[in-house]
Amino acid sequence: MKFLHSMIRVKDLQKSLDFYQKLLNMSFVKKKRLDDCDLYYLEDEEHCAQIELTYNDETPQEGYVNGNAFGHFAFSVNSMDEFTQKMQNLGYEYLWEPYVIFSGTKIAFVKDPDGNEVELIEKKHD
Repeated sequence: MKFLHSMIRVKDLQKSLDFYQKLLNMSFVKKKRLDDCDLYYLEDEEHCAQIELTYNDETPQEGYVNGNAFGHFAFSVNSMDEFTQKMQNLGYEYLWEPYVIFSGTKIAFVKDPDGNEVELIEKKHD
């Protein structure tokens, strides 16, 4: 069995595409049309994981409410400093600034345009 993707509903498709493609380097894979929505599949640079952005024809004006069961997506970064510079150049801000946890590993958090948390992890390389 293989994990294929996670799906999230998005209020502003272009803002979400910009966030995941420009900031997190995800690539557009395909688009599918269903009766009431468009599905946009994006995958990571390693071609291991995908996110499905679902853009419904009838989207609530206030967007979607995130439940308390979902925590976050996690992405690895080679350099937290380089990611921080890129993030600032694109106009995004950290939810939680980078900090060291165990064994020198750094983590930080940002939110996507719909309020989903994204963890960034820079592992210490010996």
